Amino acid sequence: MPLEKVSHIDQTKPVRNELPLWYLYTAGIAGERFFREIKDNGKLFGAKCQKCNLTYLPPSLFCERCFSQLEDWLEIKGKGTVHTYTISYIDLDGARLEKPIILAFVQFDGIHGGLVHLLGEAKPPAEVKIGMPVEVVFKSKAERTGSIMDIKYFKPC
Repeated sequence: MPLEKVSHIDQTKPVRNELPLWYLYTAGIAGERFFREIKDNGKLFGAKCQKCNLTYLPPSLFCERCFSQLEDWLEIKGKGTVHTYTISYIDLDGARLEKPIILAFVQFDGIHGGLVHLLGEAKPPAEVKIGMPVEVVFKSKAERTGSIMDIKYFKPC
């Protein structure tokens, strides 16, 4: 029952349900351009605030500090650093994975923000470290659909 008092982590239980909602999610103007650059050109772009000298990734239309409109787009080289990561040995349904997946928050030098994505070509946990340099690996152009999953993964470099 969802309203039971829980005093120990072992007492927690997942609650499965559905909300009968229909919605349409759009990436917005900045997101659409960001995903188009990934799909068409295999490149990452951020939006720069000239006033605050911040480059945002993912890009935005407005600076979160000064609210200036962001009109300058800069290519972000595909090499970054693992800021933090997690290793998952189970899938979303609680079943054990044959091979664990690694999700990392990747930051880029001089960039405000970063991307959460899969790490590939690294064997957990021995080969995965905070501060590890990584580079982006895109799917082949023929496989790209215009989503964040057009990035296949980040690999150690």
